[in-house]
Amino acid sequence: MITFDDVTAAARRIEGRVLRTPTIPSHALSKATGAEIILKLDNLQAVGSFKERGAANRLALLTEDERRRGVIAVSAGNHAQGVARHASLLGIDAVIVMPRFTPSAKVMRTKSWGAHVVLEGNDFTEASLFAHDLQQREGRILIHPYDDPGIMAGQGTFALELLEDAGELDSLVMPIGGGGLLSGCAVVAKALRPDLELIGVQIESHNSLSSFPGAEITPSGGSTIAEGIAVMKIGRQPHAVIQEMVSDVIVVTERAVEDAITLLAEGAKQISEGAGAAALAAIMMHPERFRGKKVALPITGANIDTRILANTLLRAMLRDGRLLRLVMEIPDRPGILADISKTIGDAGGNILEVSHQRLFAAPSVQAAELEVMIEARNPSHAEEITSALRKTYIVRRI
Repeated sequence: MITFDDVTAAARRIEGRVLRTPTIPSHALSKATGAEIILKLDNLQAVGSFKERGAANRLALLTEDERRRGVIAVSAGNHAQGVARHASLLGIDAVIVMPRFTPSAKVMRTKSWGAHVVLEGNDFTEASLFAHDLQQREGRILIHPYDDPGIMAGQGTFALELLEDAGELDSLVMPIGGGGLLSGCAVVAKALRPDLELIGVQIESHNSLSSFPGAEITPSGGSTIAEGIAVMKIGRQPHAVIQEMVSDVIVVTERAVEDAITLLAEGAKQISEGAGAAALAAIMMHPERFRGKKVALPITGANIDTRILANTLLRAMLRDGRLLRLVMEIPDRPGILADISKTIGDAGGNILEVSHQRLFAAPSVQAAELEVMIEARNPSHAEEITSALRKTYIVRRI
């Protein structure tokens, strides 16, 4: 089990190589949740994630012989970029094995830090098997993403900075994937603030600690927007720390994570990937548990695909009534579309998309079906727009 001294030594080792990120209060999130929310913004790191803390420390611990042999890592995301960047800074040859279907943007970002990227395997397990064989053949040093004392100690520097900057806290809520971040931070918290409540968060499809503090169970797996914590089994060494030092583990839903990403973007003005928003999702799902408390949480990463971010924001707007999808049966004659546009405009709506179907969906050859997507200010405004259209047309909201 790592010690507080391991983390303070890691902090000295990586100073100047990793950004000391801001710790800030968020009035928007506090108002939305009823808790006093403190954010630590590790989404501002050079690679957009806390992962470079552990990578910087672990690589700095390599002997001269190990540096000459080079390193290898398996990752489809933030760990890959952290290892690639800090290997480059230290002049160490790095190979990153990524699953074959890793998004091209992540592959290109990892390459841009100077690593040699190998695309192999249909998933993380197959990529890991290939990396193990390559490591054996070439004699490289494996840099594990979480089940490594050097990685854990490096991630623990996050809590050193947070607890120094945030003042008194009631709770610290952190996401759990492999457990490297929470375990490292737990060691620091127990040394500096033994009364601080430590809570971990897992996504429902990868909830290996849902029976916490009992034995691990087999999670269901599957795709998730929180892919950064989509780990089937927590690391052995982080698990030992978490069992001893962490108060509870909260499991969050996909929808809660989507809502948290949206609230961070619109309220806190912070871009977060799904894993980075998981801690806020836990507070949003259980507001009564945290109401009135001073709660710190990390934004652990900002490397969300732009298309996924856009779709997440649009889905949230659709759910909360700011996006309207209306289907109307209309007579097929000149001037109807202009009248509908004017009605929507006069009601203050903004038309985003129009689909006009004559041949297949209309109930009569002299009629047409019109599907319109409209942006509204809020749910009551959406109802005003719908009511205005229903005075003249048959309207169905979908």
